[in-house]
Amino acid sequence: MFQAGDEVQIVSCADDPRAVGKTGWVRDEVAPGPLTQGRWTVKVDAFWIADVLCHPHELSKTGNRR
Repeated sequence: MFQAGDEVQIVSCADDPRAVGKTGWVRDEVAPGPLTQGRWTVKVDAFWIADVLCHPHELSKTGNRR
């Protein structure tokens, strides 16, 4: 389970493969629901990549918070 502000490493990303290998942080204040099909919104540390939606298995916590 993730919380808003958790820094994550994007292991894979069906939403935008360019985000793979990048770090970002979870933006969701509550657990994702049916609208996002259970995917978390992640703000990516990259200028040319917008927020991505990732399934929990596509993310790995780094242990840092923002």
